[in-house]
Amino acid sequence: MKRICLVLMALTPLAGCASAGKVRPADASVPAAFEAPADAQAGAASLDRWWMLYGDAELQRLVEQALVNAPDARTAAARLEEARAQRRANRMGAWPTGALTGAAQTSDSEVLSGDLLNFPGFSNSGASQAYSLDFDVSWELDLFGRVRQGRRIIDQDFAATRFDVEGARASLAANVADSLFSVRGLAIQLADAQETARIRREMADITRQRADRGLSAKSDADRTAADLAQADAATTQLQAELQAARRQLLLLIGEGASPLATLQVAAAPPGAAPVPPATVPGELLARRPDVREAEARVMQALAQYRVDQLALFPKFTLRPGVGLQKSDQPSFTSTTFNWSAGVGVSVPVLDRPRLAQLIKVSGARAEQAVIGYERAVQTAYAEAENALVQLAADRNRVALLTAGEARARSAFDASRTRYQAGLEDLNTTLSTEQSWRSARSALTSAQVQALRRSVQTFKALGGGWTPPSESAS
Repeated sequence: MKRICLVLMALTPLAGCASAGKVRPADASVPAAFEAPADAQAGAASLDRWWMLYGDAELQRLVEQALVNAPDARTAAARLEEARAQRRANRMGAWPTGALTGAAQTSDSEVLSGDLLNFPGFSNSGASQAYSLDFDVSWELDLFGRVRQGRRIIDQDFAATRFDVEGARASLAANVADSLFSVRGLAIQLADAQETARIRREMADITRQRADRGLSAKSDADRTAADLAQADAATTQLQAELQAARRQLLLLIGEGASPLATLQVAAAPPGAAPVPPATVPGELLARRPDVREAEARVMQALAQYRVDQLALFPKFTLRPGVGLQKSDQPSFTSTTFNWSAGVGVSVPVLDRPRLAQLIKVSGARAEQAVIGYERAVQTAYAEAENALVQLAADRNRVALLTAGEARARSAFDASRTRYQAGLEDLNTTLSTEQSWRSARSALTSAQVQALRRSVQTFKALGGGWTPPSESAS
């Protein structure tokens, strides 16, 4: 037995030589700062619950409700609970294993012939019972770190799932905010279209009255009536779009079957988009859940690579056990207690070529995980950079359109007054009206776009979740 153990131990260096190999480290370098305008970020604020920065009670209520009641949120919670239970079950696989086994048997025998029939005081005829109870344990001794690396695989898989779940919740919060701002934008557009229809109805009445008095051509009345029909058609289309958007928002917050009346959205002017807090590209590595997930997948792949390497090493197993047997025969009764202790050793020999190929497989998978992490880092930087640049452009666009809308409205009011007094022709009045409505529509669209872009920016910066401690389970 000693000679066998010495031979197995001698094979250990050979296993170590066969496991040589490394996976290249990931390149997670990013610029020191974003190439965004200076006013794209300002102040200091928490990204964990970025929706609080809008000062919008309705937005806060809907997001908080969605994170609790929405189907996506409940599915994410169930996935996390599944991953947590799976992690615990897998980690228990490294504990000592053993089963308590027992058996009971009864039999009856009768000696029909032989010398034992006449042997005084001894007979095998009659009922017999036998009982046994055994408890055998098997426990792998982690001499080379194989079990330890296996626990790393389990922990990193759980961490990746946790970050994926947090990313899903962050996306849900962003989708709710984006949907709410979209609904409000449609409500404003509908109110704008209704106002346009009202103005054109008034213009149609004025031109009809002027045509009846012979002060203008009948074609002018026909033209304003056609414009009114177009305005009414636009109003009908926006009403349908608004209803669909409201239903989609109810679905996001987990109330897809509720009446539309439960979601009242006022056509109030859009508020200003908050400026994201100052941050640097390097913080994305800790803030973005998709980057954290990719990092965990790299760590998991590296641990698997190491486990496959250690598969070439000897495996030592501790095997203690205890047992109790009782036998009740017609002529005698005995009770026996026994215990055992042993060590099992196994070294791969004939399957070493196969294990060597598995090492190459896990090495290639680790390289893919490294590439995936690098892609996640680059994607995170690009999305954050683009969002900051576009948000700054949206804010500037809103400022320019606000001034333009005010001037266009003033020009239309003056032109309408002059037309009613007969001092200006219809074409000029309709032209100034069209300019104002276009300016107002462009401003509303820009304001809503800035709000939606700010949501994208907070999400791109890794907002919407609270990074848990690495020891969380």
